[in-house]
Amino acid sequence: MIRLWSLLAVLLLATPVLAASQEQMDANKKTVWALYDAAFNKKDMALARTYMGPHHKQHNPMAKDDVEGLADFVAYLKAKSPGFKVELLREFADGDYVITHVWGHNGPTDRGFIAMDIFRLENGKVVEHWDSVQPIPEKAMNTNGMK
Repeated sequence: MIRLWSLLAVLLLATPVLAASQEQMDANKKTVWALYDAAFNKKDMALARTYMGPHHKQHNPMAKDDVEGLADFVAYLKAKSPGFKVELLREFADGDYVITHVWGHNGPTDRGFIAMDIFRLENGKVVEHWDSVQPIPEKAMNTNGMK
C-alpha cells in the first residue's frame, strides 16, 4: 500500500500544473480593462468592485491596501479630476497575470502619465496590483514617444 501511495505521489508531483487556457487569459484581460474603465473612466466604484476579489493586495506604496484603497482613489478622482481618463495602449496576459501599458490624462491636451501595471487574478477576479508610473515630460531626449 505504501508503494502505491509513493507511486501516486511521484505521478502527481511530476505532472505539470496546467497553465491558464487562452480563453481564461483573454477573460482576465477583459476583466482588468473592465476594472480600469469602471474605476477611472466611469468613476463607479460599485461597478469596479464586481471585478475585484474579496481581498486586494496593493504594492504601490502610495496607495492603501485592500479594496478601500482603490475606493478612496476613485472618490478623489470624482472630486478633484472628473475629466480624468485612462486609455489602454497595450495589454498582455500570462496565466493569472495581466500586464498593461496605459495613458492616464485629463483630456487630449494634457500630457498626463504612462503607467505599467501588473494585476494578479484569482478565479477571474483582480486580487493583487503592482505599478510603475511615469509623467510624460515636456521635452524628450528622443522622438520615440512613450505611447
